[in-house]
Amino acid sequence: MEAAPLEDNILEWRYVIRGPKDSPYAGGIYHGKLVFPPQYPYKPPAIMMITPNGRFKTDTRLCLSISDFHPESWNPLWNVGSILTGVLSFMLETAPTYGSMETSDYVKRDLARKSLAFNVRDTTFAKLFPHYVTMHEQRIRAESEQKAANGSTGSDHSPSLSSGPGAKRAQIWDGLIVCILVVFLAVMISYLL
Repeated sequence: MEAAPLEDNILEWRYVIRGPKDSPYAGGIYHGKLVFPPQYPYKPPAIMMITPNGRFKTDTRLCLSISDFHPESWNPLWNVGSILTGVLSFMLETAPTYGSMETSDYVKRDLARKSLAFNVRDTTFAKLFPHYVTMHEQRIRAESEQKAANGSTGSDHSPSLSSGPGAKRAQIWDGLIVCILVVFLAVMISYLL
């Protein structure tokens, strides 16, 4: 978990929560917002999630026991770290609350895969957490190198050869060659008999 205030507004913090390994959020990088009241730490912050995640609606105040929806349960000793731990805990639960949603684990995993690419398009995220932009660029570079390596080897395991129009053409040629061989063998056998 990471968090940083905006340069021009100390009461608004942006946070990043990484999805735990043994959850549908594994590999996900979730960006959100904490908006503290001027009376903090005596009053709780508003909590929002910005990254699509399958558990919380985006850009919607979340009704959590640690948010401004429940000032009666707020503890002034809680800091940003304890707030984010609470957000993660609620994220891993399934209990409905205002701002939550129900989706399948498949949807959550798909959103986790797409989360970093979504986040780096946000200029505030990119400015406050530049190391994630670097991570995204490295992933793109590695994927491009992998695709180039697969394409240049001509391996049967290459995605470009195992699916799509190229694969159909290869199957047709393979079938045509087999037919020609069968006809050739049939002619040769009948000639020999």
